[in-house]
Amino acid sequence: MGLLNRIAPRRSDPETPAPQPASVADPVFATKALRKFLTCLTSHELPVLLDLGPVVGSNVAFFGEQLGCKIFVEDIFADLDRHVRDGKLDVFAEFLKNRFPQADGTVDGILCWDLIDYLDRRAAQELTNHLTRVLRPEGALLGFFGTARPRDTRYTKYIIVDEVNLRHRSYAAARGRQAILLNRDIIRLFSGLRVSDSFLLLNNLREILFRKPA
Repeated sequence: MGLLNRIAPRRSDPETPAPQPASVADPVFATKALRKFLTCLTSHELPVLLDLGPVVGSNVAFFGEQLGCKIFVEDIFADLDRHVRDGKLDVFAEFLKNRFPQADGTVDGILCWDLIDYLDRRAAQELTNHLTRVLRPEGALLGFFGTARPRDTRYTKYIIVDEVNLRHRSYAAARGRQAILLNRDIIRLFSGLRVSDSFLLLNNLREILFRKPA
């Protein structure tokens, strides 16, 4: 299932994953929500983090240095690609019902990235229901949402440069973004959470930081 369950090492640990080499073609954009997301987790000793994107070694190292956290990586983008290639997209929402083994209320932070943009409404609702389920009270979820349809069918791997910058690395996708969601539609999807902060960025992304009520 693509699960990475580990205590992320400090940089002094010789087994710390080496940062991925940067490509000159990868643009770097500011992020306003990442620092706030980190602040939400610093009050927890050894917080548990759920990352819904592909494994990025330098991100694991970053969170290890900042939080010393336990990380679960669940690459839902890869799951989505596999369902598209196998012609089983119609059962993807059903697949998500049993995708997350984490117990209720056991995760302190979730990195959703821009995954919701690639899902139909049924799958998106199934996903957000389970993310809300596994998130602890007062836990934080960071999500990105496109405000303009891109020209090509690509996913974006978000590589942390520092607390205020992300490198955007495009890679092949089997499915493009779906309908652009309005704010009210996003809030309905995450009805079990509350919006803590929302930022509209110049690169056509909206960053939203959600918190689960105590």
